[in-house]
Amino acid sequence: MERIAPKTVGADLLDGVPRQRSVLPAPPPARPLAVPRARPWLLLPTPARTPFTVGYAALLAATSLLAALAPPSLVYALYQGSSTDVAHLVRSPAVVLLTSALWIAGGLLSPYALAFVLVLTALERRIGAARAACVFLAGHVLATLATEVPVGLAVLAGHLPGTSLHRLDYGISFGVAASTGALAGLLRPWLRWPLLAGTAALLLNDLLAYTDPMTNWGHLIALTIGVSTWPVIRRRVAVETP
Repeated sequence: MERIAPKTVGADLLDGVPRQRSVLPAPPPARPLAVPRARPWLLLPTPARTPFTVGYAALLAATSLLAALAPPSLVYALYQGSSTDVAHLVRSPAVVLLTSALWIAGGLLSPYALAFVLVLTALERRIGAARAACVFLAGHVLATLATEVPVGLAVLAGHLPGTSLHRLDYGISFGVAASTGALAGLLRPWLRWPLLAGTAALLLNDLLAYTDPMTNWGHLIALTIGVSTWPVIRRRVAVETP
């Protein structure tokens, strides 16, 4: 039986004829490098992707509009009824802990209003509405208790006057600080540490100014609470990322 040798590359070329093309397969064309496009609209909440942020922001806008248009006496009464001071926490803790988070200290022009939208949008896009709400409420509730309970104990010990039990305290700042701390843990290091360091520096500067030390301590405590959620929220994100 005659054996036929396998055809080798270049066997069909003519001997002695220069500059013949090889039959080797051409390399695939190089793909152009993908340049990431800026998408600034992702900084804003949408009903489909961030329902918690959208719904909460709408509620805060309504209460801020009420505070701007209602008579000052009514606004003060609403603030006082929502205050998380020691006297209200003793009588109706659940009610005031929730209603105090319906107001923005300083209204819609407050820096906390802008921080709320940007931070909560970014956090909710990464961990979902339910977990973002839990982080916000944990910062709001735990930082409030961490600052108000020592006041009550100091009054009982005689170190503070009884008027400290009726201190006006409301707003979303504790929740925003906790959400900022949590969000930092989900960002890349070149964004995480500047955000965390910048936020801590601002809060420490407010504390050193000593205009409202109890609230300023509450902001730092809330930021720490947000940072303490890193192991949990990172684990959730890792499990849900395909």
